[in-house]
Amino acid sequence: MTNISSIKTYMYCPRKVYIQENIAQEKTQANPFYTEIKLLQNDISDILNKNMRKIKKEMTLEEIEKTLSHGTRRCVDKTFEEIMIGENKIGDKKIEEIYDDLNNQIKYSVKILSLKSKKAMRLLKKDGARISEMFFPSSMCSYYIKDDKLDLTGMCDKIEIIDGIYYPISFKNNTPPIKGVWNQDALELAAQAILIEQEFDCDVYVGFVEYQKIGERRPVVMDVNIRKGVFDVLHEMNQLKLMKKAPNVKINKKKCEMCEYENICLEKKV
Repeated sequence: MTNISSIKTYMYCPRKVYIQENIAQEKTQANPFYTEIKLLQNDISDILNKNMRKIKKEMTLEEIEKTLSHGTRRCVDKTFEEIMIGENKIGDKKIEEIYDDLNNQIKYSVKILSLKSKKAMRLLKKDGARISEMFFPSSMCSYYIKDDKLDLTGMCDKIEIIDGIYYPISFKNNTPPIKGVWNQDALELAAQAILIEQEFDCDVYVGFVEYQKIGERRPVVMDVNIRKGVFDVLHEMNQLKLMKKAPNVKINKKKCEMCEYENICLEKKV
């Protein structure tokens, strides 16, 4: 069964998928560190939602920021303390970089949310508890879906439900393009949308890739072309599974040096 997360990996490098599935499964198991980061991001969203209900329309912008950010740093520190105690495969220096980057993202998000909520409270003349659904609609986080007919499975970072309409949200920590979203991010999101449609017997018209480095959501319309793109890639991946040797790929020194499977690839001479 194909995991939707492997769609992006395949588009990055087909050989990487081949190695994961055929050569070094024990060595290439998903690093639990990144799963913890995903869960942490959901926890931070829950904290901001809870704190939003405590702000009042008469508060200053500085007071709103302080209220919204309460508990976020403690949550991040606790998670990273547990990560440092456990086993990880990416190195302490890299973890420190992600720690600093994540705290900066939260700080930026709080500032933007403070400005938006302050404006909303002034215009609507309501406290944070009355406007929180504008910023935090009903949702399901880290929702796992499996569909045997499609032979497809995966985790949806977040599914927001507004007026009965389902919106998949995919969180990304990579740097976004100047406009729109990266093609691999769009196809991964579209695969989530297809699973959501099967799971909840609904239609998904649009989803969002949230690039957290800049605190911006970018829409992806689920039209015929992007759906076809998903199934085209899935077909290619199924063909890859039938191959008895690694696919030929164009060597990109920069990409290979960043790949966690570089040594395995060279060692096995795939």
